[in-house]
Amino acid sequence: MKLGIIGTGNMGTILIQSLIEGAAVSPEDLLITNRTIEKAFKLKAEYPEVHIVRTAVEVTKNTDIIFVCIKPLDIYPLLEDLKDELSPDQCLVSITSPVTVEQIESVVPCHVIRVIPSIVNRSLSGSTLVTFGKRCGEQKKKQLLDILKKFSTPVCIEENVTRVASDICSCGPAFFSYLLERFIQGAVQETEISREQATQLTSDMIIGLGKLLEKNIYTLSGLKEKVTVKGGVTGVGLNVLESGIGEVFEHLFQKTQEKFKEDHLYVDKQFGIIKDGK
Repeated sequence: MKLGIIGTGNMGTILIQSLIEGAAVSPEDLLITNRTIEKAFKLKAEYPEVHIVRTAVEVTKNTDIIFVCIKPLDIYPLLEDLKDELSPDQCLVSITSPVTVEQIESVVPCHVIRVIPSIVNRSLSGSTLVTFGKRCGEQKKKQLLDILKKFSTPVCIEENVTRVASDICSCGPAFFSYLLERFIQGAVQETEISREQATQLTSDMIIGLGKLLEKNIYTLSGLKEKVTVKGGVTGVGLNVLESGIGEVFEHLFQKTQEKFKEDHLYVDKQFGIIKDGK
């Protein structure tokens, strides 16, 4: 089975690395391309057996499953270029959340699946979000899920939770990295600990926390209760968080939902799905 990747930006690169290092595909069975072809050749330096081709059409003609890893507004023009090259037996996989599987199915004749990866897949862990098109057959579903399981936990989602699920899985690492950086900054600013030591301790703590959850030793609420001693230091710190954090996460999801709707408007115009000016 041959896999193709169109687009080797941040997420396309992470996907390629995860596929190869998770043994989901042999490098010699992977064809990749990018608009700026030099970026694709950088990956070939890392994985010499990967095949570089010059165009998306070449990828499409020579692969069974094609991952499209490009910006939302570049999807429709690409589909127009590829629709006559795709056969009903092929599978096109988009990793772009604002473009629905139904929209892609309206242009191309093949199986369609959306997969939203995460940077944590680079460590062969974390979730990938999966939405199947209506034409997608059971064999193709199983085939793709087997590939994704090599480097992630595939989670099937409905269209109505696409944005929030992506916020948690794909954007979440950036959000929590920011919070951890502020956590470290506060420790350095208010005490005599060095930034290097605070960073090391915080990194070790968060890795250990992840392992506790991975092994089902504690739930999030159970872990908090276990660490918190009545009248102790942890309780004082939690009181500060409870009083200070307010509705920051509610506002975060409100803003990401607003941006998602905005992105959808532009995508919908391309696919001709403007409804009553909404």
